[in-house]
Amino acid sequence: MTTIYRHDLPQLKGGAFLTDGGIETTLIFHEGVDLPHFASFVLLATPEGRKQTEDYYRRYLDIAARHGSGFVLDTPTWRASADWGDKLGYSAEALRAVNEDAIELLADLRALYQKPGAPMVISGAIGPRGDGYKAGRMTADEAEAYHAEQIETFAGTDADMVTAFTLTNVDEAIGIARAAQRLAMPCVISFTVETDGRLITGGTLRQAIEAVDAATGNYPHYYMINCAHPSHFATAVATGETWLKRIGGIRANASTLSHAELDESETLDDGDPADLGRRYRELTRQMPHVRVLGGCCGTDHRHIAAICEACLSETMLSA
Repeated sequence: MTTIYRHDLPQLKGGAFLTDGGIETTLIFHEGVDLPHFASFVLLATPEGRKQTEDYYRRYLDIAARHGSGFVLDTPTWRASADWGDKLGYSAEALRAVNEDAIELLADLRALYQKPGAPMVISGAIGPRGDGYKAGRMTADEAEAYHAEQIETFAGTDADMVTAFTLTNVDEAIGIARAAQRLAMPCVISFTVETDGRLITGGTLRQAIEAVDAATGNYPHYYMINCAHPSHFATAVATGETWLKRIGGIRANASTLSHAELDESETLDDGDPADLGRRYRELTRQMPHVRVLGGCCGTDHRHIAAICEACLSETMLSA
């Protein structure tokens, strides 16, 4: 095991870091891949699927290489936890193996792409226990016990950190942060919001972030917003308030559609990459501490390239 940045995350020091886009929507709608339960990790089971996954990440790594930016490599393991694994026929042992394999794949890519001055951080991706578009019901203790298994697996690998994406439940976020803290893994919490900029439970981003910080002694290294279009949360983050400094990354959707509309959609709304880039530029001007820039549903390498063109020089100059 060779962890490079676990005890010294470079994105906390400044500079720009890219991520990939929406892996599941790219594979399903652009490449015609069947992903049961939106689980991209199933591709790692075959040499062909592994190659397809590598090729997916390489598109983004090539963009980062051209711009000289850092990169946060998130594993394709958003669905690789016990309840989802059970639905997909994966035993606990098989899930452990696939989480380990996902880290190994990204470690191999890092070895090929990382250059001096452009660090590449490996993050174990965690998803909600339930549906990311619905309010889950779980206590913090239940969430800690449930997610600790996946986090413990990542802790035994080359992963530098873990990131929990598309969370709607504050108690689940608290449990994940507590499990990561207990296992000495750097942790990022990423909430998703509805078109009104609030969590599906009705709470605000500020309330969610402050509640997690209060319950965990400010353990998350930073917070993110993902799986929502910038137009959904632009007003919520335009206040200039102190709590906004806790937001360190954005992985927005390409589409302005609501979660309910996206859930029912049989076609991909990939929005306007140039417009998304401009919206990111405005967000990074309002929040210069946002260092991690990537995409979620509907975004692909075109959107990340547009975000680079719009934001990277300013973000890197503000380091």
